Parts: sequence; structure tokens; C-alpha cells
Amino acid sequence: MTARPILCFGEALIDLHADGIDDRGFATGFVPFAGGAPANVAVAAARLGGSARFAGMLSRDRFGDFLLDSLQQAGVGTDDVVRTDAANSALAFVTLDAHGERSFSFYRDGSADLKFRPADFRPDTFRDVAVFHVCSNSMTDPALADTTREGMQRAHGVGALVSFDLNLRPALWPTDTDPLPLLWPALHLADVVKLSAEECAWLAVDGEQAALDRLWRGRTRLVVVTDGAKPLRWFHPDAEGELPCYRVQVVDSTAAGDAFVGGLLCCLAELAPGPERLDQLVTELPRLHAMLRFAAASGALTVTRQGSFSAMPHGDEVLAFMENQP
Repeated sequence: MTARPILCFGEALIDLHADGIDDRGFATGFVPFAGGAPANVAVAAARLGGSARFAGMLSRDRFGDFLLDSLQQAGVGTDDVVRTDAANSALAFVTLDAHGERSFSFYRDGSADLKFRPADFRPDTFRDVAVFHVCSNSMTDPALADTTREGMQRAHGVGALVSFDLNLRPALWPTDTDPLPLLWPALHLADVVKLSAEECAWLAVDGEQAALDRLWRGRTRLVVVTDGAKPLRWFHPDAEGELPCYRVQVVDSTAAGDAFVGGLLCCLAELAPGPERLDQLVTELPRLHAMLRFAAASGALTVTRQGSFSAMPHGDEVLAFMENQP
């Protein structure tokens, strides 16, 4: 789709899915899948035909080896991956209910992904980047949050779009910490913000319009709110709209949002560079709607499969799916 890369920054971790349940309801085993929200987005973009790179810290343990190999096998550039002997890989135990909806139990204290610092970015990391993407999981640690904001500012310096998926995981935050005031500085650095319906409600403590107005006071020019199979909504300071989504049989919703973001960023990376292009995009509604439909189809196909990296569809699969769906 595009030669200019999408650079995804943050965590890559191991999703451990239950493999069999005993008569007391406990898992009889666990199967490791490569995952982690920004790493998922990088894999989604690469599988869909985009140029994608991942930046983050991986452990030199066997799980770190598995994550690095999985990224490379998916076609994701790993020149911006740093390895460490000082920490282990983060783990997430994933539980699926009867409808394929997931919940997580994280083991991330002191993990490798939390160790990345501004000095770990290569001198030319941001040189040719079209989009820089992050999520809130890299804001849970103060030093990593500083690094994330530094990356967002460096991306702005080269004219790249900055994307932020709230992707809120309350279990990753200290129990005595309110994430909301810590997330607003990053939200204000984002040109594109993706929210789930639940995250939109959480952010809108003073009402949805107040939250949108606060976003417009920063750099944000496009907000997209997804709600599973329900219609998605999009917002711009001067316009807004709604689109229906695809209905599929859900097997595993773990990486649905990441696949959606990967599809959207692939489309955005094809635009002429610069955040101001987002203002022009909302005057071209057929193009914007086509981009959002492609993103929605990417997410819909992903939930029909188990895993994260392993569930991401290829671009031709998405186009064929769109042709055969209402």
C-alpha cells in the first residue's frame, strides 16, 4: 500500500490463551501467542500491505526471541527493537467468554517493555515515518510515559501523523492512580484518536461534547469510536458521521481494535504527508468512509480467528470480504 512506514511504539508481550478446561473450570494448559497492542497494529499494517516498523524493548529471554521472530515473520521492520538482559517479557493470560469477549490478567511489573528510553531511539528512527502510533499501555510507567510523549513530539517534528489508541487496561495502572489526568497530555499530542464506546464514555466524565472540545484544543483532528458490530462514529471539529459495521461470528476479540487501527493507519499513510491533510479528508467523505470501512473489515475478519498476530488478515482477504458482505 505505501512505502512510507507506520512506526508503532510500545509493548510486545505474550498472550497466553487457555487450552482446555477441566471439570472445575480451570485451564488445563496455555498456548502462547505473540501480542501487545502496538505490536499488533504493526503486524496488522504489514499484513494488510503497508510498510510497518515496531519500536520497543524486548527481553533476551525465550519469549523475547519468539516475539522478535514473530514480528519479522509478519513482515514488520525491527531495526528499532532493543533487547535487554535486565528484565523478562510481559505476560497476559487471556480468558474468553462464550461470546469470544476477552479479559486479561497481566504479569508486567518490571518487564522489558517498560525499560525503553529516548536514547534508545536510533538517530534516524523518525526520518521517513508517515504515522507514529502509540497507546495508553506505555503511559502506565512515568519514565516510559515521558519516552512516549518524546516520541510523539519527534514524530511531529518530521511532519508525521501521530495516532493514539486509548486501549485502556485498568489492571496495568497502579491501584492508587487515576489514569485520566495522566493521559490527557498524550491525547493532546495525537492527530488521530481511536476509542472504544466504553473508553469514550470513560473519557467523557463531563459529557461527550466536552471531551471532544477538549481534544480539539490539542492537535486532534480525527476521532473514531468503535462499538463492536454496532455502527462506528467519527468526529472532526467541523463534521461528524456514523457508519454501519460488519456482523460476523466472534471467536476471539483480543486484537479486534488493533486490526481496525492497523487498517485505518494503512489508509492514512497513503495520504499526502502532514496532519493538515485530515482537515481536507473530511471534505472528501467517500474517501474517508472507504478508509473506515476497510478498517472495520480488518477488525471484523480478525475476530473470526484466535490469537493476535496470528489472527491478522492479509489485504486481499479484506477486500474479498468487503465484496461479499453487505
